Amino acid sequence: MALTGAVKAGLVTAAATLAVGILALNQALVGVFYDDGLYASLAAAVASGYGYVHPNLPGMPGGVHFPPFYPVVLAPFFGLLSVPAAALTAKILNALLAAAAAGLISWHASRSELLGPGLPRWVAPAIVTAAAIGIPVLATQTVLFAEPLFGVLLAIVVVLVDSFPTEHNRRWRWMAGGGAALALLTRSIGIAVVIGAVSFLLARRLPLRVWASALLLPPLIAFLAWGIWVATHAGRIDPALALVYGTYGAPLKEAGFSAISGNVRDLSRPLEILAFGWITFRPLYVLLATAALAVGLYGLFLVSRRSAIGWSLIFYLLILAVWPYPPDRFIWVILPWLALTWTAGAAELWRRWPPRRARIPVGLLATLVAGGYLRYEFQGFKGRWWDSQARVISANFAELLPVVQNLPDTAVVATDDEALVWLYTRRRAVPIYLERYRGRELIRPTPAEHRAYFERMGVTHVLLASATSPSAIELRSLFGAYPSWLTAIYRWSDGRWLFAVNRGQ
Repeated sequence: MALTGAVKAGLVTAAATLAVGILALNQALVGVFYDDGLYASLAAAVASGYGYVHPNLPGMPGGVHFPPFYPVVLAPFFGLLSVPAAALTAKILNALLAAAAAGLISWHASRSELLGPGLPRWVAPAIVTAAAIGIPVLATQTVLFAEPLFGVLLAIVVVLVDSFPTEHNRRWRWMAGGGAALALLTRSIGIAVVIGAVSFLLARRLPLRVWASALLLPPLIAFLAWGIWVATHAGRIDPALALVYGTYGAPLKEAGFSAISGNVRDLSRPLEILAFGWITFRPLYVLLATAALAVGLYGLFLVSRRSAIGWSLIFYLLILAVWPYPPDRFIWVILPWLALTWTAGAAELWRRWPPRRARIPVGLLATLVAGGYLRYEFQGFKGRWWDSQARVISANFAELLPVVQNLPDTAVVATDDEALVWLYTRRRAVPIYLERYRGRELIRPTPAEHRAYFERMGVTHVLLASATSPSAIELRSLFGAYPSWLTAIYRWSDGRWLFAVNRGQ
């Protein structure tokens, strides 16, 4: 049977994305980007029969920060294989998931004319492929982040929901609801997918009886089940660890809505850097970035009328505007969709300005965006930017871990990247660095608060992995307040130290 053009586009995109994803694989330690270590340690705990808990923390409190689906997917790897083998296998899985997501997006955009009528067939797959192999996308794909799994679930839900008005198969509708539930159990921001799909169908005025139960019941069950688990186990997380290990309500409670003013201005910054990072003349940069943002917002308006992804992106970005953290990492998983959205806006402006001279600004802006992105990609591939930071952190901890491994089995180590330390040494490990918010202000603990936290955790050793890290600043404050409380027992180069805690001092 002959393949349609849309199917060919999807297969080519998936193959190209997978090829680049495999070439980008690395042997970096798990935990170099922190969250990847938490995902892996949760997976190892599930595989070991401990349940959904943080095995690196004393008392192994339940995991309430990350929804459980991605760690459960990883659990067989960490149950059957060594940590290095499990990590490589999981990275290959991420490459496969990313390729599947890119292929689905390309196929759907081609068959549904998401970009509008009149464009050559190669445009949509070219846009999706270019975005799917973006350097920042590879950086999140080649470590154990949940983004690739979330990306493929998002694509599945969008494809299925977009078919609701024309497809009368009830099974498809329940599959869409199931996919939305799994997206919610992969990343909490998956709630944007549910709300976006509902908003799209309401805008289409599709009768509620046709889709409401199938689309809403599975996410509701997932939401309630996860909520009950969180409510039951959140109290066991030490208050000092609320931002990292606690619920998502902790940063919102501490920071409130103070991040909105900064985040609204910051949402487009990661995309601007990809396209215009080479421009050093600030007024020109601002002019082009503003014009590109206007085109993107127009494209978002257009796509919201054509597909559920439009509404999903709107709510996704609204959540990022409230969230008190930089939006960069959260942007990359939706980069192919954002690229299509921007292209839809540019293409429609091109069509609406028939005089050739009027089209010049749109064509010039599109050329600058494409050229800037290609320049960024060329430099990134040349320098292997996607894993440059991971290589440095991994090499650092490769020197530290053998010494930690020789500590007693009962040792509790305060360190950076504590999940990484536990994964490779099986010594209990807790964060050395503490922080909390007061509005927009980041507050460090007092020495007394820091010491009290160490004592609650039963810390026996302190590992300073970097002399220039924020942890070093907090540790110097502890030394100043309690000069005899810690004793140096091992020194590496560049000011890295292992200290023993002197109890009773």
